[in-house]
Amino acid sequence: MKHDTTDAHTLVAAYALGALDDAERKDFDAHLQTCETCRREAAEFQATTARLAAAVAQPPPPAAKAQVMAAIDGVRQLPPRVPAASAVPALGGILRRRAVPLALAAGVAAAALGGVAVWQTQNGNDLEQQARQTQQQLDAVSAVLAAPDARTVHGRSANGALTTVVTSEQQNKAVFTAAHLPAPGTGRTYQLWLDHDGTMRPAGLIEHDGTVILTGDPADAGAVGLTLEPAGGSPQPTTDPLLLMTLPA
Repeated sequence: MKHDTTDAHTLVAAYALGALDDAERKDFDAHLQTCETCRREAAEFQATTARLAAAVAQPPPPAAKAQVMAAIDGVRQLPPRVPAASAVPALGGILRRRAVPLALAAGVAAAALGGVAVWQTQNGNDLEQQARQTQQQLDAVSAVLAAPDARTVHGRSANGALTTVVTSEQQNKAVFTAAHLPAPGTGRTYQLWLDHDGTMRPAGLIEHDGTVILTGDPADAGAVGLTLEPAGGSPQPTTDPLLLMTLPA
């Protein structure tokens, strides 16, 4: 890994997601010994990725295990794919350039779509639609986390939820994740806001633990807010904020 200090700093997300090759990871481990900023951001990315995977995870149906075990005898085993030696250098360069999006998509999609293949024939179009929507979410989230300028901030709401916001000026987007968010109650929902110099602008809804891309323009926003609103949301906050978290610079 031949990078100066600034270049090495941009690899922190790939390191946290396990997307560096052995040589690069060894060099980056050495870099972490002297860079407090990268150590802190690596820990934040690892924690955020774990929350994202848990937030979009879908439990398989009860019959999934029995169906898989019954189908094993009829599945032909294939030999492992071994790339040709001449293709390794070029492939390595491609993987390094795409390391973060691929690693994030693989890690989060594994949790989100683990049971899709088993029960796809039973659910048909509904399952395909769910898979497409999940993939779109993963693509949007991965673009923010993979951005070289991605920054992370953590917080806790007044009702005890653990929250994370990852922003990217380059992508002009922000990702919000909540864990341990209590149920909002019948006819209520949680609403996100972007604070623009004291003016709260709607930024999307979140009903339970999960991950969402904030709507609106976070470029000039100073903070992210969370309130409890009537179902469907409100044009302006109607309750005191449960959270008002300053966005990372």
